[in-house]
Amino acid sequence: MSGFLAGLCVAVLPVLAAGVWLGRRTARPKSLGGLGTPVEHATFETLHTASLAAPPLRAGLTEETARKSARKLRSLLGTDALCLTDREQVLVWDGDGDHHRTEIMERLAGALDTGRGEAFRLTCEILDCSVRWAVVAPLTVDERVHGALVACAPRESAVLVRAAGEVARWVSVQLELADLDQSRTRLIEAEIRALRAQISPHFIFNSLAVIASFVRTDPERARELLLEFADFTRYSFRRHGDFTTLADELHAIDHYLALVRARFGDRLSVTLQIAPEVLPAALPFLCLQPLVENAVKHGLEGKAVSSGKCHIQITAQDAGAEALVVIEDDGAGMDPGLLRRILAREVSPSGGIGLSNVDDRLRQVYGDDYGLVIETATGAGMKITVRIPKYQPGVHSAGRLTRE
Repeated sequence: MSGFLAGLCVAVLPVLAAGVWLGRRTARPKSLGGLGTPVEHATFETLHTASLAAPPLRAGLTEETARKSARKLRSLLGTDALCLTDREQVLVWDGDGDHHRTEIMERLAGALDTGRGEAFRLTCEILDCSVRWAVVAPLTVDERVHGALVACAPRESAVLVRAAGEVARWVSVQLELADLDQSRTRLIEAEIRALRAQISPHFIFNSLAVIASFVRTDPERARELLLEFADFTRYSFRRHGDFTTLADELHAIDHYLALVRARFGDRLSVTLQIAPEVLPAALPFLCLQPLVENAVKHGLEGKAVSSGKCHIQITAQDAGAEALVVIEDDGAGMDPGLLRRILAREVSPSGGIGLSNVDDRLRQVYGDDYGLVIETATGAGMKITVRIPKYQPGVHSAGRLTRE
């Protein structure tokens, strides 16, 4: 938000000047209350109006977002009319002179190509039309012109030229933030697709083979495992929500472990200690399951002796404002140097992408203080600790996933 504040502070004085010069017709309150002087009140009013215009623009530049923000932007500039355009059309026209749309778009070509603003006189045969002059201010993000803000007035005004430019720069900051939000969403979706792609075909084939082996000898057991497999895959490939609850993630892990235990029998033992009060905590989708899969892979499948056993312990504890989740195995462990290279994405051995992916997503959502804490050494097993804030702005779950 630093860009927003910087852009807004630069825009305040010119915008206020434009409002005074053009004689903006706004109702004045009877009392300024605790706002102090008229100048302080005007500053507050400008900041408030800008804050109302910002949320729609944070969704990008579309007809809907332009329509929702245009009235507030026109109020900031105090003009008779204002329009927002993309590179192809007028998205919204607020105020008088709507019949100038075609002329505006014809005159925009140069500004959209060069990224430089301009002002020009409008041609109009309607005698009582109050719109005679237009100021074009391009909307630019990363040196790409997305469209333009066009302010229209009865007469030429150097103040309006400057004010329109400042407001356009502020709008551009909001569009840049929208781009960042969309990039973050695309990154999260790509990372989830990467995690889904890591669901080992061998695990799927082995699970189906185990289920098939029980069809003749124990049909009821085969049915139970088939339901476990269906629930696990339904959860892993669901299409709604970036976040889930700790309860749902643990349910998915339970389905996964049921299939693994069916394959390895008493070679695998699992202990779960879950504090009920942390179950509603929200966390990134598919955040813990890859860690458990890593424990199985390096704890059980990584053992050289086929008769070797592995114990996995999963605990979730209440730690005040946080939920503390620990996944620990007594398997083969890993060289700490190799682990650091995996988390830095310098190498990608089997299972490595899951660890680095989860670590990156936790840091992205909660900050660098919430990355994975991993304790391991060759032959000493592995302990992974995850801290999850119980309450985090913007982090919430869509609710429980139920069996269909």
